[in-house]
Amino acid sequence: LQELEAGNFPTALSLLQEAAGGFCSKRVLAQIYTCLSCCAQRMGKPQTALQHLKRALQVDFQCLPALSHVAAVYHELGETDAELQALALLYEALEKNPPAASSSSPHFLMRTELLVHTPLLASLLRHRQPSEVKYLLAQRCLQDGRVADAVEHYLDFLALLQEGLQQQVPLDGSSALPRIPEVFLEAASALEQAGRHQDAITLCEEVISRTTDLIPRMLRVEERLEQPECPSPGAGLVGGLLSQKKESLCCLAWRAAGYLHQGWAWAALGESKEAITHFSRCLGDLLRVQLCGSGIEPTENLLPEFEVLQKIRLLSLIGRGTQFLELGRHKEALLDFQHGLQISPGDPAATSYLVQALWKLNRKQEAAACWQKLSQSPPEEEGRPFPLYLVSCLEQAMFPHGDSLARSIQDYLRASNQDLSS
Repeated sequence: LQELEAGNFPTALSLLQEAAGGFCSKRVLAQIYTCLSCCAQRMGKPQTALQHLKRALQVDFQCLPALSHVAAVYHELGETDAELQALALLYEALEKNPPAASSSSPHFLMRTELLVHTPLLASLLRHRQPSEVKYLLAQRCLQDGRVADAVEHYLDFLALLQEGLQQQVPLDGSSALPRIPEVFLEAASALEQAGRHQDAITLCEEVISRTTDLIPRMLRVEERLEQPECPSPGAGLVGGLLSQKKESLCCLAWRAAGYLHQGWAWAALGESKEAITHFSRCLGDLLRVQLCGSGIEPTENLLPEFEVLQKIRLLSLIGRGTQFLELGRHKEALLDFQHGLQISPGDPAATSYLVQALWKLNRKQEAAACWQKLSQSPPEEEGRPFPLYLVSCLEQAMFPHGDSLARSIQDYLRASNQDLSS
């Protein structure tokens, strides 16, 4: 295990195989095979890892960490059906035999954990809580577009929270769970995609109400919130302040995302004025942040929390702009799309809506110029992935396939070229 931790995988593999041939209980043998699978996986051999895990479960079908690793290997291979099946079996097994009860039997006086002192062993053989597995099922279903299943799993997980089963919700760093407000927002995202907009609004209201008192009226933060390289006597205090500001940024992002989801949900319900109100609340919340540093424009090294806030701001401006268009308030819509492009220059969704707003305002030459620039621009490079709870908003903000607008602009350009040639 020390060799595995040091990255000496062939040596670790050889030692673990020797251990598997020695005298030991079924339980320990299953644990050795689980460690062998982790070694094979780190060597880039997922199929070999699966074979070791199969042996582990054949030796001791109660070795639930092996089943947990099976799901992880299938995730790496992109085999979602098999991964979800493994997670479902794991959840079922944990429900029947919770981790507290399935830990080491008292009649074993010498146990592997007591003989081998390495954090890696505890990590590889950690028993997941049922709530973690339930969350993983929900998350993977949502990522894979299985919306109905995702909604069911998220609601089951929220029921565990509602029942106050604190032992069901591990809060240590090794847990698969994100922060609880993020889970609520992901659940709201799933509900929106399932067409349950009113339920999504209610869930977001919970996030908004719970984070309101945790955000200062004005939040002044450095662009990168970097920790000092050389610790000084006051470094602990500085670190505490940075941590507090990061926490405030997280709370602000969750609250703003709650308003953002509510805006899109009201828009889907056809309530444009209500949608505009919630998008405006989202934008108003984001004004609380004052960014201090070398430059206000986002850079490659910008703090992840700021990137999330910038994306929420952009999505909210696009959302509000679309609702202004619905109400025929084209000038206000145009301002929102222009502001969105200041935040994220060249954003295809904001540019497409800007073209539409200009066209409706009869500013056809400007609309045609923007449209030509958009059609000639290369596809956007994928940056840092955004939180899962923003994915549904990103999809809703995409410009609908505008064939009729494109044809109108092409006709206008042809007519303009003919006028110039004659």
